Amino acid sequence: MSSLTLPYTPHRVLVGASAHEEVAAWIRTRRPDLDVRNRAHTEITADDLHWAEAYVGFRRPPDATTMGSVRWIHSTGAGVDAWLSAGLDPHILLTRSSESFGPMIAEWVVARVFAVQLQLLELARAQRAHQWAPRDVPRVAGTRALMVGTGDIGTSVATSLHALGCHVTGVSRSGIARDDHTSSVFRAIHPVRALPELVGDADWIVLTIPDTPASRGLISRSVLARCRGALLLNAGRGSVIEESALPEALDQGWLRGAALDVFAEEPLPTASPLWDDPRVLVSPHISGRTTVQGAASGFVACLDELETGSWPVWVVNHSKGY
Repeated sequence: MSSLTLPYTPHRVLVGASAHEEVAAWIRTRRPDLDVRNRAHTEITADDLHWAEAYVGFRRPPDATTMGSVRWIHSTGAGVDAWLSAGLDPHILLTRSSESFGPMIAEWVVARVFAVQLQLLELARAQRAHQWAPRDVPRVAGTRALMVGTGDIGTSVATSLHALGCHVTGVSRSGIARDDHTSSVFRAIHPVRALPELVGDADWIVLTIPDTPASRGLISRSVLARCRGALLLNAGRGSVIEESALPEALDQGWLRGAALDVFAEEPLPTASPLWDDPRVLVSPHISGRTTVQGAASGFVACLDELETGSWPVWVVNHSKGY
């Protein structure tokens, strides 16, 4: 939590988000009283940051050594590790997007579960070779999913998998369901310390947790070694997995495959063995993309709360990382 004294009502707003022109236009339309300046993220100068009181964007401008006069940053993504890992001044208020990325990420997960279970990649290879390749294709219904992360995104993914007939178990920091809906889609929710005992029973291990000190390296080699042929799907952050252990996990059969949207280093280095492994599905951090309306409306909603003297619902605790 920031030590900023409330109420705080910024007037000069700098937008450095993707689609910065559209985001700035949306804000100007809803709040014509604000002085809004926008730049491409890579073109923001020190003068811009000394002019601004609030900044809207996903990460620190590349040439910025400080955030100038900015006292409030609104992150346009669900994750804020790009800000906190850069050593953000704890006196700066940090909020995050109110947009729900759960439905988008649920579609990403379900697409890959079906691709693997229905053997779509193998069938496509057979087609290209003009091979008639009959095979047994088991159903997704009745399989077991382990959701690591049971917040808004994790619950949305679990809801979709539950609707397909999967038996979904959750893992969270507290091991407690947030509400009745969460309770209805998870067979059980366990604290994170139970993870090593749970991975061996899962067909699908889905990661939707943010990058925090507590989550880094959570899916370690020792945890991977306890898996029994699961598909590992990561739509959270690459730092959660001990990435260097993935080739061994695949070769040893601990994992049947991996579907990865996030990586320890992005873009994924061209020398990474993950690119060429047919058991790995790589996507370029696209499972949950921020929309223009989501980025802009989240900022305006937080501003409305600040102007009433309240902490925004989407304020980020610097020490926890979310």
